[in-house]
Amino acid sequence: MSAIKKVALAYSGGLDTSVILKWLQDTYQCEVVTFTADIGQGEELDHVRPKAEQFGVREIFIDDLREEFVRDFVFPMFRANALYEGEYLLGTSIARPLIAKRLVEIARETGCQAIAHGATGKGNDQVRFELGAIALWPQVKVIAPWREWDLNSREKLLAYAADAGIPIAKKKDGGSPYSMDANALHISYEGGGLEDPWWSPDDSIWRWTANPEQAPDTAEEITIGFERGDAVSINGKAMTPFAVLDALNALGAAHADLMGVAFDRFDKDREEITLRFRAPDAFITPRGSVQGGLVAGFLDEVMGWAHVWATDHAEAPLNLDISMSLLKPVMAGPLIGKGRVIRRGRKVIFLEGELFDEAGKLLARATSTAIPTPRPGGAA
Repeated sequence: MSAIKKVALAYSGGLDTSVILKWLQDTYQCEVVTFTADIGQGEELDHVRPKAEQFGVREIFIDDLREEFVRDFVFPMFRANALYEGEYLLGTSIARPLIAKRLVEIARETGCQAIAHGATGKGNDQVRFELGAIALWPQVKVIAPWREWDLNSREKLLAYAADAGIPIAKKKDGGSPYSMDANALHISYEGGGLEDPWWSPDDSIWRWTANPEQAPDTAEEITIGFERGDAVSINGKAMTPFAVLDALNALGAAHADLMGVAFDRFDKDREEITLRFRAPDAFITPRGSVQGGLVAGFLDEVMGWAHVWATDHAEAPLNLDISMSLLKPVMAGPLIGKGRVIRRGRKVIFLEGELFDEAGKLLARATSTAIPTPRPGGAA
């Protein structure tokens, strides 16, 4: 093992790869270079750098591969109608070759003798990852910890993490976290109650949408434009590959998101959006009212989407401040939110949101000052 002095690791900052980082240092006594790919997993990656730095990593790569992922991997898979084992589209696995490609480039740039990954071996993930790497660099040494170590359960991984001082978030009940993979195309879980076929998923599972039982009944029709088999526009608005998929994910979330939000309509002339809202039971107080924090969150949501739709999904607002007034008790039941852009300054925008009950009674109002920021690939 002494011949390996430096290893490039595909690193997410989660439980598995955090343990792998420390395990590589302990087992191979080598320097580790980390590479994190943004492939649209929908989370900020700011936590990755300090986690890697905590264990002495000096070369940290965080690359935005979202457009390349959708353009060169997801869309070609769609065009080919490639179904894994004839049953379903690849999810996590379709990103493996792209991550392997960039990891090999980084390994060569930084003088590594080997690469490492966290693919467990379930399905064919290790094969996809390693064949991609070896095709680009036949001489590369591949370290697959799941083939070498004895940390063969999440409990053992957590124990190793605790001994090494690796900060790992646990579930609220103190149990081990789910193993989760996500990208612009999909999200998947394993572990925990999911191993029990009789278990009904709890609220912690629904991260990108709400429980389907809470999904709204109101339908929305959209038009997707195609060129040579790839989606290129939504409702006539031209978009880049990732922007199309991101916008479709946002539209899907608007019909079943974490706060029970459903899209109603957008008035382009007034730059005003209307959303329908129903608070989940977990946010209803014993008196039957909606928790104030969720009311504020919904008003923030409706103001934000007003600007997104007003710019044809090209921009999103970055809030500088929000002010909210509760005018009447917000009780459980169907609610309607209206958000609008009220003024545009040279560097900031001014937004307004209102919340009504089903009878049209105004319940709450909010205003926001925000900085318009580009959404990746959102501009035509």
